[in-house]
Amino acid sequence: MARPAVRKVRRLRRPALAVLSRKKSLYSTRRLLEAARARGFRTRVIDVLRCNLALESGNPRLYHKGKEVRGLSVALPRIGASVTAAGLSVVRQLESMGVPMVNGASAIARSRDKLAALQTLAAAGVRIPRTVLARGGGDVKELVAQVGGLPAILKLIQGTQGVGVMIAHSEAEVTSILSTLWDLGQEILLQEFVAESQGRDVRALVVGDRVAGAMRREARKGEFRSNLHRGGFGTAVQLSHEDEEAAVRAARVLGLDVAGVDLLESVDGPKVMELNSSPGFEGLERATGLDIAGEIIAQALARAEGARRAMAL
Repeated sequence: MARPAVRKVRRLRRPALAVLSRKKSLYSTRRLLEAARARGFRTRVIDVLRCNLALESGNPRLYHKGKEVRGLSVALPRIGASVTAAGLSVVRQLESMGVPMVNGASAIARSRDKLAALQTLAAAGVRIPRTVLARGGGDVKELVAQVGGLPAILKLIQGTQGVGVMIAHSEAEVTSILSTLWDLGQEILLQEFVAESQGRDVRALVVGDRVAGAMRREARKGEFRSNLHRGGFGTAVQLSHEDEEAAVRAARVLGLDVAGVDLLESVDGPKVMELNSSPGFEGLERATGLDIAGEIIAQALARAEGARRAMAL
């Protein structure tokens, strides 16, 4: 008697997620990989400095460590400021290959340029600290007056984790800092000092259309910058509706799916200080006990499924 035919069941291939990161050992990268695997993704880490880009009409390709990258369902850029240019070139290449991104190249580029980001936010009606771009020359007294007087904050246009952020308590200090940095070819942002937020701010991590978690960061004694990398500490905080709305709107205006939004709490309401398109979240997870990595991966999964459904139509 002939044996009945055995019907082969085709196993569906699990979606593939790439994290663009220099090192898989970094806390945020490691947590994202863990969360992605827990949600059924195949995962890989792509170091943007080890990529070759093949440009050909109608057939863009990406090679990582000499091997062609294929079959990605979604990619999640974690691009440090020091590799912005290389990172953006890889993100653009993946976009041209049709890979959905959780933060696209244009949005990342806007967020990395502090001036462009503030211009975009201000034009959209998002409340920001009063800011002046100081390119060289001009009356210092007038510049200071335009941001509400002394003390004033001075920032390099490019800078992260509090690097390149200074406070000046006198016109002489402002003049000295500006002169030194102008001589080095730097462009400087002069910004309003929000007295009621001295030494503290709020970091809200926006994922999609909601705040996934938030903490209040406070500077260590003798320091005015609240960044955790500069010795500050964070405590979990429940945002007001106004604060949450400001954070989500700021991310939406810059086109970011995931963003660390830094808010200053002023008597006039929340003011958006800046946005980070590759926010670290080790401090936030520890302060809040929340699964921030899981929230980000859920957004990536939604993006991958949306792209798959669109292709099926």
